Amino acid sequence: MEELFGTVDSILFSGEDTGFVVAKVKEPKKREVTPIVGTLPGIQVGESIRCQGIWKHHPKHGIQFEVRSFETEIPTDLLGIQRYLESGMIKGIGPAYAERIVKKFGVDTLQVIDKKPQKLLMVSGIGEKRIEHIIRCWDEQKEIRNVMIFLRGNGVSPSFAQKIFKNYGQESIAKLKENPYRMAQEIAGIGFKTADQIAQNLGILPDASMRICSGIQHLLWELTSEGHVCYPKNELIPAAAKLLEIDVDKVAPQMLALKEEGKIIEEGEKIWIKPLFLSEVGIARELRRLEQSPCSLRQVDAPKALDWVEEKLRIRLAEQQKEGILHAVSDKLLILTGGPGTGKSTITKAILRISEKLTQKIFLAAPTGKAAKRLSEITYRKAFTIHSLLEMDFKRGGFKKGKDNPLLCDLIIVDEASMIDTYLMHNLLKAIPSTARVIFVGDIDQLPSVGPGNVLRDIIESETLPVVRLTEIFRQAKGSHIITNAHKINNGEFPWLGGEKDFRFIEKETPEEVGEAIVQLMTKGLQEFNLKNEIQVLCPMKRGIIGTENLNQVLQGVLNPSDSPLMKMGRRFHKGDKVMQIRNNYQKETFNGDVGFITEIDSSDQIVYVEFDRKKVAYEFLELDELILAYAVSIHKYQGSECPCVILPIHTTHFKLLHRNLLYTGITRGKKRVILVGTKKAIAIAVRTEEVQKRHTGLVTQVQSFIPKGLLSYS
Repeated sequence: MEELFGTVDSILFSGEDTGFVVAKVKEPKKREVTPIVGTLPGIQVGESIRCQGIWKHHPKHGIQFEVRSFETEIPTDLLGIQRYLESGMIKGIGPAYAERIVKKFGVDTLQVIDKKPQKLLMVSGIGEKRIEHIIRCWDEQKEIRNVMIFLRGNGVSPSFAQKIFKNYGQESIAKLKENPYRMAQEIAGIGFKTADQIAQNLGILPDASMRICSGIQHLLWELTSEGHVCYPKNELIPAAAKLLEIDVDKVAPQMLALKEEGKIIEEGEKIWIKPLFLSEVGIARELRRLEQSPCSLRQVDAPKALDWVEEKLRIRLAEQQKEGILHAVSDKLLILTGGPGTGKSTITKAILRISEKLTQKIFLAAPTGKAAKRLSEITYRKAFTIHSLLEMDFKRGGFKKGKDNPLLCDLIIVDEASMIDTYLMHNLLKAIPSTARVIFVGDIDQLPSVGPGNVLRDIIESETLPVVRLTEIFRQAKGSHIITNAHKINNGEFPWLGGEKDFRFIEKETPEEVGEAIVQLMTKGLQEFNLKNEIQVLCPMKRGIIGTENLNQVLQGVLNPSDSPLMKMGRRFHKGDKVMQIRNNYQKETFNGDVGFITEIDSSDQIVYVEFDRKKVAYEFLELDELILAYAVSIHKYQGSECPCVILPIHTTHFKLLHRNLLYTGITRGKKRVILVGTKKAIAIAVRTEEVQKRHTGLVTQVQSFIPKGLLSYS
């Protein structure tokens, strides 16, 4: 093998998961920079790097040095030092300050920062506060470098080093040596496989109890990402054995140990991770409390109330709507479910007008910001997200509103209730006072919640609470091909594809042609819509040519190109990019599925600013794994949101995810226009594929054990 030494001049690509890097190195006494490729996790612009490897010829990019092993050193020459400081390694020093500092202290710059930082006061613009910030960041970087060296020595990408240090601080290495598996449970974005790699390098045996117990818990948490609240024991044991690559008979004893420690729960041949089991039991218990407690609202003369509300709203209610309203003003707890155009919004407005004569203590809520905003627009009343209604408690975790501090309301109406997962439903129900009337409104034919559970459908299936099913499509909705086609699909019928009105089909045979057609639509074909916030591409899948990942790269390059992108977490971020939050962040009050736009990238302080519906949120660079590009997003992630124009690629390459409720949900996200791009065969597969992967839950049984079965269901 040959050796190459120089200063990292630029990083062209950095894969967060793999650590694969494409970079250019400036070798001493050479004019041209040298391209290097290989697994080089954690390298920074400006660092000196000593590489061992071989020279190779790439058919497209020419001669490259393929790195097999490497070591980095803090730079010693003026240019290297300046590039190192400019790279953003130290918050508070951007390109302007880097140039001033190096001009003042020359090759002694890094020595000054390390040993005599007060000398930085001699540089114009730098005061005591900035020096404190620089000292703190410099010390952190030294510790992070130690963590990086430790991780690299154990075969793991040090791209995780900053996250680990942020969680564990000075104790990072000690804690990882003590129990590396804790990372998988305590640090977002770091999984079991990463922890397991460290553990094996530290000599922890494959059949060690620590490893098996961690693997079982990891698997149960992973299954929640597929929507499962629990899992059959006879399937979990072999799945754990396969994950851990151990004999099946070694799993059951550790499962018993976890059960005895109270970390997992076994009931009826199913296994729960404890918090989720307690949430399901809690939902059932709270539903019984609410259903069996007296209502604070007085009874009304229902027929007279119906006549009055028809007059006030200047409408003529259909029989199904009347029945829904009658039960909503008499039942203590009610579920209203129906598809688009079946009158859910009209019923909600009517319930509010009647209830406002009885009380002003009314709350409207929805799972997402977009859904809450839409509910406000429909009712002309303030609607809250469930999270904001419950008020996050950042000191203790969880919510401020709950059993001991309930919501002050006589009526609560919760829209888009099919999106509420097991955790959130439990917390919401706990906070509702016993005397309040509760109405859940939703469409159970849409995709279930992103989080674990299938709560609304399970409650309906338990047959213990009153349910009004709305099935009639009203005259004004029948004029919309979006709504009529949505109902056709939901009934297993092939949609009508012949029009140009509000529902359009563009036939393209190959994924490449589908992608090209989408780019054409986004750049030239839909001039009547605002490109920034009135058009949304929705995809069934992440992978592939017409999956969200590739389409986002293509659309970013076409719609918002940049010569100076921010490369972080294996992704490119540009100022002006449309992005989506992909996990709940209670401190930032941003939630899974929220869509916003990057307004500023501050390389000096390592912060990206994103605006979500007029709210500006700051992300440190190491938090950017919470954001993805959102020019194209998954249908699942876009639940609860609507957009004037929706473009939906549909092709047989997506066959694994072509299900009726997926297509139905995607189509019902469009308000004014829906455009399907793809093949009729793919549409036919989706329409006839009714069976979707079953979510394992225990809620039906729990609700039936708390509430007597057999209350009426109305339709």
